[in-house]
Amino acid sequence: MVYLSIRYTLIKIFMEYDKLASKEIVNKTIEALNKRNIKGLLVETGADAFEKIKELIPKKASVMNGSSRTLDQIGFIDYLKSNKHGWNNLHEAIVNEKNQEKQAMLRKQAVLSDYYLGSVHALAQTGEFIIASNTGSQFPHIVFTSPNIIFVVSTKKIVPTLQDAMERLEKYVVPLEDKRMMTQYGSGTALNKMVIFKGENKMIGRKILLILVNEDLGF
Repeated sequence: MVYLSIRYTLIKIFMEYDKLASKEIVNKTIEALNKRNIKGLLVETGADAFEKIKELIPKKASVMNGSSRTLDQIGFIDYLKSNKHGWNNLHEAIVNEKNQEKQAMLRKQAVLSDYYLGSVHALAQTGEFIIASNTGSQFPHIVFTSPNIIFVVSTKKIVPTLQDAMERLEKYVVPLEDKRMMTQYGSGTALNKMVIFKGENKMIGRKILLILVNEDLGF
């Protein structure tokens, strides 16, 4: 009975966090983001989000991205690897450099990328959102150094409050990511570091865009 109770609870949690938000909730969230100097934009599909990204990033711009199941699902990662875009793919340069000292230098230089792309793990209707990491390697870009940030976010990641966002991260995202990492790499993940976005200072002049997608993407 205990096993069945736990299983039922887990199914309930997964169903709750896999549900796409209504248009009303999405509009409310976008309005809240705008008040925090963060732009929100709704598109219907991952393909639409991908086309929007290609439209936004100009040729010759330097691009860096974090590990993101969402970016992979919409086709961005394969497109980035194809070198058909005309961008300066900083991640590829880092991976291709075999000299450890030079690679370390490229990683440091990459924090100044013109564009950084990724996703978020939970977005509150209040406009606050959370990004978690095992190592924190993506955080310099996200919090300060990259002037243009693009997050692709399924509307299923929208929850009522920041506290709900924390619960989504801990109860839903981390277990799924840990399982994925164990299957793919033989070692799990850990919730070591996180960033909570409450707003962006207008004086800095950065542009942060959340492309909200009415499709089940990512965790």
